[in-house]
Amino acid sequence: MRTSRINTKAALSFFLWLSAILVISGSDPDPLQDFCVADISQGNVKVNGFVCKDPKSVTASDFLFRGLANPLSTNNDFGFNATAGNVDNFPGVNTLGISMNRAEFAPGGVNPPHIHPRATEIIFVMEGTVLAGFITTNNVLFSQKLEKGDVFVIPRGLVHFQQNVGASYAVTITALNSQLPGVQVVASSLFGSNPPLPQNLLAKAFNITDDQVKELMSKKGSAPAPTPGLY
Repeated sequence: MRTSRINTKAALSFFLWLSAILVISGSDPDPLQDFCVADISQGNVKVNGFVCKDPKSVTASDFLFRGLANPLSTNNDFGFNATAGNVDNFPGVNTLGISMNRAEFAPGGVNPPHIHPRATEIIFVMEGTVLAGFITTNNVLFSQKLEKGDVFVIPRGLVHFQQNVGASYAVTITALNSQLPGVQVVASSLFGSNPPLPQNLLAKAFNITDDQVKELMSKKGSAPAPTPGLY
């Protein structure tokens, strides 16, 4: 019995240690200096993030981003568009574990179901009425109609969406706890991958016919592509 208790305690201690390691490694790494402004010109250097500019060449403008000031056109099939403020165009956030986006929604516009594999997202509604929601790994939907001034949080890695459910344009500002959160649009990933997934696999997965799979694949070819580097 004593051996059993010792083994149980050891197993529990190992589990807690492993859980702590997974939690710690589940976000962007902590910076090791005051800042590390991304040197975008060194794009051929492959690291987990961008290499740092020489601090002597850093200026205040490296920490400034004006890209969220102006709206984008929503004249596309989704009635949606967004401007990203991540490390790809805002070098000052490199290694700081944060980024910010502005999203525009025409009436009825949709930010389709997607995933941010590297970040939790928090949404602030500047204008309009937006339905936002996410689906848990147990397939439970949490959704909420948001009005101007409301804030809603999306846990990391879960499928989520937003839709303008008002009569006028809607604008949101989102903050994410990664310098480059990444995005996978569910429909695009499944029906627009390159090379494509096997049609019979998709047909069985969704209980549809091969012809229906072909139709969905063809529609992905004509749909507007996500904004480069959006998330």
